[in-house]
Amino acid sequence: MSALVRPRDGRWIGGVCAGLARRFGISANAMRAIFAVSCLLPGPQFLIYIALWVLLPNEKSTSTAW
Repeated sequence: MSALVRPRDGRWIGGVCAGLARRFGISANAMRAIFAVSCLLPGPQFLIYIALWVLLPNEKSTSTAW
């Protein structure tokens, strides 16, 4: 499993679903669908998403400095 970070590529709003999908080895669209369905249930899903958006670090870029 890779580190839990928000990727620079493939993210839509904040990259939280893409980061979680990469961490657990599933597709980002599947994670987005799981999140969308979970929003139909009662609970603090939006607050958790916003908290993860703030707390998860961005993926470091792999560019080389010249």
